[in-house]
Amino acid sequence: MSLKNYELWFVTGSQHLYGPKTLEQVAANSQEIAQHLNTSAEIPVNVVFKPTVKTADEISAMCSEANNAENCIGIITWMHTFSPSKMWINGLSNLQKPFLHLHTQFGTEIPWDEIDMNYMNLNQAAHGCREYGFICSRLRLARKVVAGHWKDASVISQVGEWSRVASGVAEMKQLKVARFGDNMRNVAVTEGDKVEAQIQFGLTVDAWGVGDLVKAMDEVSEQDIDALISEYEAEYDVVAELKSGGERHDSLRYSARIEKGLKNFLDAGGYKAFTTNFENLYGMKQLPGFAVQRLMKQGYGFGGEGDWKTAALVRTFKVMAEGLPGGTSFMEDYTYHMEDGGVKVLGAHMLEVCESIAAQKPRVEIHRLGIGGKDDPVRSLFTAPEGIGFNVAWMDMGNRFRLVCNELQVEKMENAMPKLPVAAAYWSPKPDFATSAAAWIYAGGAHHSAFTMALSKAQIEDFAEMLNLELLMIDDKTEIGEFKKEIRLNEVFYK
Repeated sequence: MSLKNYELWFVTGSQHLYGPKTLEQVAANSQEIAQHLNTSAEIPVNVVFKPTVKTADEISAMCSEANNAENCIGIITWMHTFSPSKMWINGLSNLQKPFLHLHTQFGTEIPWDEIDMNYMNLNQAAHGCREYGFICSRLRLARKVVAGHWKDASVISQVGEWSRVASGVAEMKQLKVARFGDNMRNVAVTEGDKVEAQIQFGLTVDAWGVGDLVKAMDEVSEQDIDALISEYEAEYDVVAELKSGGERHDSLRYSARIEKGLKNFLDAGGYKAFTTNFENLYGMKQLPGFAVQRLMKQGYGFGGEGDWKTAALVRTFKVMAEGLPGGTSFMEDYTYHMEDGGVKVLGAHMLEVCESIAAQKPRVEIHRLGIGGKDDPVRSLFTAPEGIGFNVAWMDMGNRFRLVCNELQVEKMENAMPKLPVAAAYWSPKPDFATSAAAWIYAGGAHHSAFTMALSKAQIEDFAEMLNLELLMIDDKTEIGEFKKEIRLNEVFYK
C-alpha cells in the first residue's frame, strides 16, 4: 500500500498583469514550497510542482490533465498573486479530484522599511486567496482550507493528513470487494444499494459462491501450507496442541489453507476487501477466523456476515493510515460493563478482529464456537492498547449514504476472559455512554463498524466531505437535543 505511488499537484494561480519578471519569481517561490512539502516526512505522497496557471484555458487544461492522470489523487492550489476567480470557473467545475486550498504567503514578516508596490504586486495571497475562496463557495465546491505559513509544522501536518484522505478516496474509486455468499438472513443494516455505491464512490461489489473459495483452497499446495506454519510459529505464541506434532495441528494447517486460498483468490481477482457469512460456508470445515485476522493485518478490508460497506471502509481506512501506528479493524459493540462512574464497552467479534490493533504479541489458540456448526476454529487472541480511537459505521438510508462516528477513549483491559476467547478492545465512548448510545441509535448507526486508532477526527471529517457523505459525529461536545436537530436538518439538506 505504498502511498508514494500517488501524487498531489501543487498549482499556483496568477495572471499576466504583473509582467514576466514577477511571474518568474512566482514560479521560483512556488517550486520551493512544493519541494519543501515533498520532502516532509509527514506527507506520504509525492508533491509535484506544476507551472503557474495564468488564464482560464491554462486552468481548464490543468484540471483536465489532473482528471486523466492515474497517479494524481488531488491538487493543492495557492493564489500567490491575485488570480481573478472567473478564470477558475470552468476548470473547477470540471475537476473530479479533491483539492486543498493552501492560504499562505512565501515570506514571513512584512519588510516595513522596504515594502512598496513592487512588493505588493508579488505578495497578494492575503486578498488573492479570498477572491479564489469566493468562487469555490459560489460553485458550492467541497474543499479543504489550510491557513498559515508553509513552513509551519501545523500546516504541513494538516496537508499530510489531508493527503492520506485523498489517497483513501482514490482507493475507494477503484476498490473491488468480493462477497462470499449473501448477508446474514433477515439483517437490515448490512444490506445496501451496491449499484448506487458504485455510481457515487466507484467501488464494485461482486458476489461469489463459497464453492469458488473452496476450489481455491483445494489448489493450495502442502509446501505453501508448510511455509505459513513456519511463519505462524515464528511470529506468534502458538499453543502446544496446534504446533507441529501437536494433537490438533491439522486444524492449524486447515486455517493456513483457508488463508492461502483466500489470498490467492482475492489477488487473482484484484480484490482488496471481502466478506464472509457463517450461515453460508458450505464445503468448509472451519470458519475463517485466523485467516481473516491475518489478511486484515496485511491490509485487506473485511466485513462479517456479508457486510460489504464495512469491508470497504476498513480497507479504505487502512490505506489512509498506511505507515501510521494504531491500526484499523472490523469491530462490533459486543457487550457493556455497567458500573458506577461510567459504562464501558467491550468491542470484539466472534473471531475476526485485526491484529493491527494488538497491544501485545498475539497468542494463537483453538476453541469451540457455538455458532456456525463447523469444526472448532483457530484464532489469535490479544487486546487493544490505551489511546484515542473511533468507531465509524456506514449505512444506506435510502436516499443517501450516512457515516456515524463515535470518538472513544480506549482503555487497558484489566480482566481476562477465559471462557470468551476472542480478540477485543475496551473503551469509554465520548461524551458518555448514555449520550453516545442514544445518539448512535437515533442516527441508525450499524452494529458493525470500522474501528481505528490510527486516524484523526479531522481525517474522518475530510473523508466524508470528499465523498459527499453525510457525517454525524459523536464526541465530547455532543448533546442529544442538538444531535436530533442536526438529523432533522440533514433530512432537509440531503433531499
